[in-house]
Amino acid sequence: MQPFTDRVTPLRPEGAYAVLAQAQALEAQGRKIVHLEIGQPDFPTPANVSEAGIAAIRLGKTKYTPPAGIPQFRAIIADYAGRLRGLKIDPAQVVVSCGSKPGLFFPTLALVASGDEVLYPDPGFPTYEAMIRVAGGIPVPVPLREEKQFSFDLDVFDASISERTKLIVLNSPGNPTGGVIPFEDLEHIAGKARQHNCWVLSDEIYTQLVYDGDSAHSIAEIDEMLERTVIVDGFSKTYSMTGWRLGYMITPVALAERLELLITHATGCTAAFTQYAGMEALTGSQDFVAGMVSEYQRRRDRMLELVNAIPGVHAQKPQGAFYIFPNVKSYGLSSKEIATRLIDEAGVAVLAGTDFGAGGEGYLRLVYAVSMEVIEEGVEKMAAWFKAF
Repeated sequence: MQPFTDRVTPLRPEGAYAVLAQAQALEAQGRKIVHLEIGQPDFPTPANVSEAGIAAIRLGKTKYTPPAGIPQFRAIIADYAGRLRGLKIDPAQVVVSCGSKPGLFFPTLALVASGDEVLYPDPGFPTYEAMIRVAGGIPVPVPLREEKQFSFDLDVFDASISERTKLIVLNSPGNPTGGVIPFEDLEHIAGKARQHNCWVLSDEIYTQLVYDGDSAHSIAEIDEMLERTVIVDGFSKTYSMTGWRLGYMITPVALAERLELLITHATGCTAAFTQYAGMEALTGSQDFVAGMVSEYQRRRDRMLELVNAIPGVHAQKPQGAFYIFPNVKSYGLSSKEIATRLIDEAGVAVLAGTDFGAGGEGYLRLVYAVSMEVIEEGVEKMAAWFKAF
C-alpha cells in the first residue's frame, strides 16, 4: 500500500466534531451531556427562506446551474454585500459556493504555491491551517492577544510578514474568541499587505453578528484593498442555514474566473434550490436577523456573568460571533485536560482552546448559540466542577 500524500497526511478532525462524537457516545450510555461545543445557531431557518427553497424544488429548480452561481443571485449578493460594507461590487466579482469552506480552500489553492508563507490567526478556525498545508504553503500563525480584545499582536505580525508572504488570513468577528479587529489594526495590516504585495483572505462569516450597536469593518473598505482581498461570507450563521451549504466569495474579476474553474472541476455548481432560498434571505425581511442578534446579546451577557463568577476564571466580553473564550490558566492544567474532565466528570461539552491552535492554550471555547436554560445549566455544572477542583 502506497503512503498518502503530504496534502492529506497532516489533516486532523475539527475539535468540535470530535467532542460532539464523544458527547454522543456518552449519551448513548445514558449520560446527560450539556452541549456548549458546536458553533451552530439553535434557531430554525426563517420560514420564508425555507418556503422559497421548497417552492424552487416544486418548480423544478433542481438542475445544474452556472458554476459561479445563478446570475440573478450573484447580482443580489453584489448589491447586498456592497451595501453592507459600503462598497461597489460588480456581480462578476461574486462566486457562489457550497458553503463558505470552499471560499477558504479555493482562493488558497488559486493563490498559494508550494513554499509560499501564509499568515493566519492563532487561535483560529482549524480550516485555515489545513487549507494552507493542502495548498503546499507554509503556515505562519500570528497570536491574538487577550489584552487586545483578541486582535493581532501587531509586533509579531510585523516580524512575521516578509517577501515570502503570499496571503494574510483575517477573521473578524472571530472564531473562537468573538473578537473584532479594530479599524486601526485593519489599516495597519492593509499597509503591510500593500508594502509586501500580499493578498488578504477575509473570513467575514460572522460579520452581522456584532453586539452593543457596534459593527465589524471589512479590510476591503480601505483604499486599494478591494483589488487584493477575497471576502468570504455565507448564510450558515446569519440565517441559520448551516445544512443548506450556501456561501460566496467576492474577489477581483480575474480571480473570480479562476475560482469558477475550480468549482467547475470540484463541485460543479451549488444546488439551485438553495440559491433561490438565498435570494429570499437577502431580499426578504431582515427582522429575523435583528431578533437573533438581540437574543444572542442577551445570552452572551448572561453566560459572561455566570462564567466570570467562577473563581479563577475570567472571560473578555466578546464583541461578535457567538462564542466566549474564558481564561482558565489559574488552574494549572492544560486546556485539553480541563475540557476532557468537564465532559467526563461534569457532563459539559466544551472545546479546548488548543483545538484552535497553540495560542489557545489556557482557554476554553463556550458557545452561547443555545437556549438560556442550557447556558445556565452548563455553566452551573462547570462552576461546581471548578469549585471542587
